[in-house]
Amino acid sequence: MDYWSALEVYQEMLLIYVEEVRRQVNSGCSHLEPWQIIGATFITTIGAVWAKGFLFQQESLTSRIKKQCFRLIRKIPFVGGTIQTQLDKALDDMSVSLCTLKDGMSYMQQLPTQGLSQNQVLDKIKEYQTLNEVQWEKGCVSGAVYWGDETLTKLLVQVYGDFAWSNPLHPDIFPGVRKMEAEVVRMSCSLFHGGPNSCGTVTSGGTESILMACKAYREMAYERGVKYPEILAPVSVHAAFDKAAHYFGMKLVHIPLDEKTMKVNVKAMKRAISKNTVMLVCSAPQFPHGIMDPIEEVAELAERYNLPLHVDACLGGYLIVFMEKAGFSLAPFDFRVKGVTSISADTHKYGYAPKGSSVILYSDKKYRQHQYFVAPDWQGGIYASPSIAGSRPGGIIAACWATMMHMGQSGYIDATKKIITTASKIKNEVRKIEAVFVFGDPEVSVVAIGSHVFDIFRLSNALTTKGWNLNTLQYPSSIHICCTVLHTQPGVADRFIQDVKDAVAVIMKNPDEKTTGMGAIYGMAQSIPDRSMVTEISRGFLDCLYSTEVPKTSTSHMNGNGKAH
Repeated sequence: MDYWSALEVYQEMLLIYVEEVRRQVNSGCSHLEPWQIIGATFITTIGAVWAKGFLFQQESLTSRIKKQCFRLIRKIPFVGGTIQTQLDKALDDMSVSLCTLKDGMSYMQQLPTQGLSQNQVLDKIKEYQTLNEVQWEKGCVSGAVYWGDETLTKLLVQVYGDFAWSNPLHPDIFPGVRKMEAEVVRMSCSLFHGGPNSCGTVTSGGTESILMACKAYREMAYERGVKYPEILAPVSVHAAFDKAAHYFGMKLVHIPLDEKTMKVNVKAMKRAISKNTVMLVCSAPQFPHGIMDPIEEVAELAERYNLPLHVDACLGGYLIVFMEKAGFSLAPFDFRVKGVTSISADTHKYGYAPKGSSVILYSDKKYRQHQYFVAPDWQGGIYASPSIAGSRPGGIIAACWATMMHMGQSGYIDATKKIITTASKIKNEVRKIEAVFVFGDPEVSVVAIGSHVFDIFRLSNALTTKGWNLNTLQYPSSIHICCTVLHTQPGVADRFIQDVKDAVAVIMKNPDEKTTGMGAIYGMAQSIPDRSMVTEISRGFLDCLYSTEVPKTSTSHMNGNGKAH
């Protein structure tokens, strides 16, 4: 039998089957009236639409069922009352610890009837400065303040003052700020090996830079018909991606890490790619453990599936671009890697600019076009803005530009050499301490510490009593130190290493002892299955930040200096 004869046979068989199905359907509906058929069709259609909406949402069905179960549990009178009592106590304790004032201090509730003189304002400022307890200047803090150099501070204050009233929203009025912003972007593109078509904008920080990249890729996905855009990112990626997904109606699909290297599992990322995927994400390095994701491997995926790849270098961007010249090898991570389409990097971290400045960079202008917002029909005129904000502080942009010009390549390379050397020393020495370990093989400035022997939050508590302020992390429990220029001061790294050794030695005398204080609270938070409770406490924390009331129980919780125990 030749091909065409076989095809005719198959067609005849198909027609027979279709005819049989038609006969069975007509036979089954022969006893029904037309209104019944129409009604059944309508109800079935409505049911199918409802089922699709119920099953296919941004939040998984499992997560929604768990939330509903916990809501019902909290409605049980005795259980709900007990939980609420504990939550209220936690919020009260938090308020006491945050809203601490020195003796005789109070909150300003209203504007002064008569404005204060400049000297009076400056005296008030000095009073507020006495509330500082953490000695960040001595290198006791993880990250937070990345330099604080007195000479640079004076320069920034002068430059900001000169441009304090400027606003990039009006480039015709403030052309100097426009030029500075364009130059900050171009210098940054050059540092990350962008080509002639590379571009970007200055933003208010890493979160906004990340939001802008996600927004741009969402818009591109909408144009090609994607209705339910998904971001594929490592579980270690910055929480700003969660925020972007929440704000922009996207779904964040977290990809697991390799347990040994703490790098994103590329095979798992490949399996997660679907028709709804609009972008892939890597960190360089990631915040929790300071690990560089395998960007070249993920870029190959991006190229194969024609997807954008965003590299989040917010934390260490202005370190890694100088590492090669500072004498440290690092796998390619920037626009030299084919497939990398955008990079976020914070100038207010290792760029040493004042807080409130970052850049989002793109390999091509076609991506940046989708970041912009334009309202062409507003009565106030055509409104167009490059990022989230309308008006922006020109003084911050000017100060960022001044920092980069003042530092120059030589200044950045020198600072990078000191920081990477210090972080490497801490990593190598901590690895020698029994009962603790370093996560993965960090290559940049962050060193994360864990333990299989005791609760690592006990070490966090012990180091806090010695004056250190470190970052506590979860899933898995760990702590980390993010090294800055301040940690390169003579003796700081040695003191940290010795304090870790001494603290571990004390802990190992009774490794099974329970953690107390903030460490216990942080550890317990991970074990709470109802994550809405953690969210509730976190919202309470944010409320406390805006409180102008002295907690009623604060006096019994304070020592002579007004600091909460």
